[in-house]
Amino acid sequence: MSFLDFDWEYFLLLFAGGLVKGSIYALIALGYTMVYGIIQLINFAHGEIYMIGAFVALMVSGVLTIYGFSGVSILVLAAIVAMIYAAAYGFTLERIAYRPLRGAPRLSPLISAIGMSLFLQNYVMLSQTPDFLRFPSLIPDFAFMEPIAHIINSVEVVILGTTVITMLGLTYLIKFTKVGKAMRATQQDMTMARLVGINSDRVISMTFVIGSVLAAIGGVLIASRLEQINFMIGFLAGVKAFTAAVLGGIGNIPGAVLGGLVLGLTESMAAGYISSAYEDVFAFGLLVLILTFRPAGLLGKAVKQKV
Repeated sequence: MSFLDFDWEYFLLLFAGGLVKGSIYALIALGYTMVYGIIQLINFAHGEIYMIGAFVALMVSGVLTIYGFSGVSILVLAAIVAMIYAAAYGFTLERIAYRPLRGAPRLSPLISAIGMSLFLQNYVMLSQTPDFLRFPSLIPDFAFMEPIAHIINSVEVVILGTTVITMLGLTYLIKFTKVGKAMRATQQDMTMARLVGINSDRVISMTFVIGSVLAAIGGVLIASRLEQINFMIGFLAGVKAFTAAVLGGIGNIPGAVLGGLVLGLTESMAAGYISSAYEDVFAFGLLVLILTFRPAGLLGKAVKQKV
């Protein structure tokens, strides 16, 4: 096949789809990587926070529709309420499931995280429904995108833009603000941070809150794209997002985004050119390959153990 005979439109369609899927993983992976960067904890309940954010947005959008709201106003209000609820869940999760185990062996908070994930799944299943629910498309079509709408649509552009803005915002927060300095100090040495007056418990709670807000944003945008949700959407998204965080270098914010994009593009190209049945095989195969040669991930740095 010559260069000119190559189906570039199909390739661009797969490429755009991979970027969007990768951005979805990246939005959730940012929460994983922030928590791990501070306290070296894998918060397996993070995917369920994303799922709860989507359910809250669905309920809020239904109420607002009844009262005559429409369009972007529903999206903004539903997203705000979802972020508030997700932040409250993240804060409560840290206080109840993780803070009491702060000094326990590392396996204990991991088991607690898995338990909270199962609890939240079943809580939503029993309080809502085990069936898929239709989620309204809250993002309007942009007129200027009509020429390329067959490759990438308005919802997908918003997801991509949100991921980029979020990464830049978090990078600025951590590197140039007082809160960010407190986070970095807590990450480097929690005991010393406390000695110089940093409230490490408050910093950790704030990290969970920020990560939960990002998960809620992702839940609203992704549900608006897929137009359906159920109580299990957080599990698979959480597994893929955790994979993306490890792939990019867990604890590294740009690495989480890069890992998500690489994972999304790998799945999209594998599904498009080989078979959709093998997209997970190629995605996790890539993870194994990269971690074999770069155990710290694409942008991660090897950490020296203190003795």
